[in-house]
Amino acid sequence: MSIEIKVPVLPESVADASIATWHVQPGDSVSRDQILVDIETDKVVLEVPAPEDGVMTEITHGEGDTVLGEQVIGLFKAGVAPGAEVSKEEAEAKSEAPVAEAQDESNDSLSPSVRRLIAEHNLDASQIKGTGVGGRISKEDVEAFLKAKPAAPAAQEAAPAVELSGRTDKRVPMTRLRKRIAERLLEAKNSTAMLTTFNEVNMKPIMELRKQYQDIFEKRHGIRLGFMSFYVKAVVEALKRYPQVNASLDGDDMVYHNYFDISIAVSTPRGLVTPVLRDADKLSVAEIEKGIKDLAIKGRDGKLTVEELTGGNFTITNGGVFGSLMSTPIINPPQSAILGMHAIKDRPMAVDGKVEILPMMYLALSYDHRVIDGKESVGFLVTIKELLEDPTRLLLDI
Repeated sequence: MSIEIKVPVLPESVADASIATWHVQPGDSVSRDQILVDIETDKVVLEVPAPEDGVMTEITHGEGDTVLGEQVIGLFKAGVAPGAEVSKEEAEAKSEAPVAEAQDESNDSLSPSVRRLIAEHNLDASQIKGTGVGGRISKEDVEAFLKAKPAAPAAQEAAPAVELSGRTDKRVPMTRLRKRIAERLLEAKNSTAMLTTFNEVNMKPIMELRKQYQDIFEKRHGIRLGFMSFYVKAVVEALKRYPQVNASLDGDDMVYHNYFDISIAVSTPRGLVTPVLRDADKLSVAEIEKGIKDLAIKGRDGKLTVEELTGGNFTITNGGVFGSLMSTPIINPPQSAILGMHAIKDRPMAVDGKVEILPMMYLALSYDHRVIDGKESVGFLVTIKELLEDPTRLLLDI
């Protein structure tokens, strides 16, 4: 029985999608629920599983093609057990595929995901051995090549100097997510009156608190105590005190939100995404840590849903994990503000007329001046500073 493989129903806000990666080729035997293809939208990656055991018979739309919701992209023959032999004609076609083609494969014959991976690591496709149909290079082949690469430094040193000094260009198409990120960044810069204010915070009290209770906290809750839970707690309390920062602009109306959905910027292989930690004011420190960890893992694995990426009243981004000392983060529309956390560095500070070495961190609040005045923005940032420098305030609500 032949079954049509269709694009899943796309989210309401997504017009079309593109085929990112086919994990099977015509003639391949697959088992039920095995992933056949990844469909990439400007928000999430949708996986299409096999409906049951069978054989992939035809692919009508290749990698990189633009497709619509519920569009047929391939044909599947059900009822053939995984591992079963394919037809004689298919077997002969596979055996006749010249392996040499894989070694001379150009970037044009590679899938978009493989091209991106090769370009990111500045690799030569001709040096990668393909294990796919007809010697085709797969994503797994590139990853295996990267793992084996450090083990052969002598071979790299022996390469001709003319190759090392060669001037080449690689053209890699932007992913849909990267395009969407670019659009939103330009939208934020061009449609908001964005301004950034700065402050600094002494992280010694929180670092001592973590050191004192880290082991007990992990044994009790099964997760490590990080900095982000303190940041979220401080932000929620500051938003309660300055509701303008928790508001957004809708035409000529100011919309004040009486809930606290915090977007957390997460770096993923596909780009920066901002999944939402909902009702953060109702979560304990342990629940915040677990929620952030789950969102980060889903982001890394491309498992975030549209619902998890939609909404959010305020964004926290932590460039400090990459070593950033200071930055001016860009607002995440339609939100009115974003808080940037940075690297913690020991610096000499004046304390009661004496110089002390303290672990200091810069804070940056970018905000839409149409919604938030300077007084509120500075007060909001000072509140976060005070709460982080004396975390007991978070428990006593003072």
